[in-house]
Amino acid sequence: MIRLEEILKQRWGYDSFRALQREAVETALSGRDSLVVLPTGGGKSLCYQLPAATGQGLVLVVSPLIALMDDQVAAAREAGLVADALHSNLEANHRNESYRRLLKGETELLYVSPERLLVGDLVETLASRVVLAAVDEAHCVSHWGHEFRPEYRQLAKVLERFPGAARMALTATATPAVQDDISAQLLLRDPARFIGHPDRPNLVYRAFGRRDQSAQVLDVVRRHGGEGGIVYAQTRSDVERLAAGLKKEGISSAPYHAGLPADQRRRAQDDFVNERLDVIVATIAFGMGIDRSNVRYVVHANAPRSVEHYQQESGRAGRDGLKAECVLLFAASDLVRHRGLALMNGPLAPERERAMERQLREIGRFAVAPLCRHRILAEHFGANYPLDGTQTACGACDVCLGETQCLPDDEAALTAKKILMAADRASGRFGTGYVAGLLLGIADERVKRNGHDKLDIFGALKEKSQMTLRSWIDQLIVQGFLKVVEEREYPLLSITQEGKVFCRDGGAARLSVPVSPPARAKKKPSALAQAAGAGLPPDQELFERLRRLRRLIAEKSGVPPYLVFHDAALVEMAALKPQTIEALRRVKGVGDHKLRRYGAAFVSVIGGAAPEALAGVKNGHA
Repeated sequence: MIRLEEILKQRWGYDSFRALQREAVETALSGRDSLVVLPTGGGKSLCYQLPAATGQGLVLVVSPLIALMDDQVAAAREAGLVADALHSNLEANHRNESYRRLLKGETELLYVSPERLLVGDLVETLASRVVLAAVDEAHCVSHWGHEFRPEYRQLAKVLERFPGAARMALTATATPAVQDDISAQLLLRDPARFIGHPDRPNLVYRAFGRRDQSAQVLDVVRRHGGEGGIVYAQTRSDVERLAAGLKKEGISSAPYHAGLPADQRRRAQDDFVNERLDVIVATIAFGMGIDRSNVRYVVHANAPRSVEHYQQESGRAGRDGLKAECVLLFAASDLVRHRGLALMNGPLAPERERAMERQLREIGRFAVAPLCRHRILAEHFGANYPLDGTQTACGACDVCLGETQCLPDDEAALTAKKILMAADRASGRFGTGYVAGLLLGIADERVKRNGHDKLDIFGALKEKSQMTLRSWIDQLIVQGFLKVVEEREYPLLSITQEGKVFCRDGGAARLSVPVSPPARAKKKPSALAQAAGAGLPPDQELFERLRRLRRLIAEKSGVPPYLVFHDAALVEMAALKPQTIEALRRVKGVGDHKLRRYGAAFVSVIGGAAPEALAGVKNGHA
């Protein structure tokens, strides 16, 4: 009888499974198909890696990106598995070694891209040995998903050539409709569904109106000095500008987008993964396949194009389970730009256009609704928040922390009516700035020429700021009372039919304002601060020495530092200070393979030795 907990402890160093991992593993080993939806950081890869460690046969994993495959292979090897990937970037000697191990039956875990598998030559080699075929990032298979990828739609016919293998589809984000589509497209046979709760309680979500993008981004980055973070921007020019601005302020940062030379992108990615670089400023070209576990913040300098994208991208923070911050800076112009890019090559099919409009409405609502951000995300993916369905504040978003507050209902309704009337008086011929100027009572030459300084609405909100009015206009756009239409590349603001009904008959409108936070106390390093909060006495100096040892070992071994040990393991070492190999074994995340390779060095540094003297230790004894 296979003792799964024993394998988990020996290979990965954990005493117990996370939610739904054990059920997914048992289902795969029983030969039944499954759909596994676990949030980023929820341990999806273990669901197919552990079956590979049982010796029952080959586990085949279809994965969309080379970086993702290489990272997963390195992680699996750190757990002692015989793992390989087959893709176009392999050097000839590595490719030959991978094929040799595969043909000799030594390979336990094999990663391939969908394109590589569809070639067909591997099928005959693998057919009799595959016991589990796992499709990672399975949302890519769905027309309804946020990353439609045509090659994934052809996988079912290849999977049918492994009739004796269980099938497992895995993703971090999938609405109920996407779950159904994944099951249908991959022809999953009576699949067991393991749908984890989508909430990430260790993430603190904040969403604010964008007023000074560079300054707002810099403020977040400075809150996390010396820690890893990702800044997402909508365009390549935005990426270049923000990265240059951070660098000018002395921040260790680099840009990343598809327009850069491949070697520059590769260097930036390697430097970030290997903790030689603190901040990556990137378009969405960066991120999938980046498993750096100690990313402490993700900033969206522009809104992404869907809640699914936001969940995936913000989910790259805090993969180690420690607290991390996710900040979204929103302007309605982001949605206009996403719409324009989608239609650049002509009109979309009606189904795709409806899906796009729904996605834009949903991400806009998340960004501006003065509601608990954790609740909005959970409910978007069909889950209650909290699990018991109460109205408890999350304590981990700007709304529940009191950093964003609603106007009283009567004041919000009256203010909204004034804004809508100004847009109506402007007849849809002007942009947001012009309408805000009318409400502020700014009588510039154009306003006077149009006679708008004589309107009854002129100066109706003159006590407010331009920034506040722009934010409220964005909020009314998201609520459907206003709309922005591009005309000759100019975004024009106009009132909708719903807005006219609101002005005539009244109704409910929500308007919120940011509240200045109290002065922040000087913070401890994030991981250690959380250890202190958990009642462990962290040793900051020891933690930093352990980090240095980890980085030196990683450089010598050619793997990212987090594959040696996660921050959470180093925090526990710094708190418990194990003096022997056996004591180190009790630290979460220290499996037998890592204990043999790195245990002696870490115990020695805990005992006071210099990291530089021990970085080459791979085997040792207490």
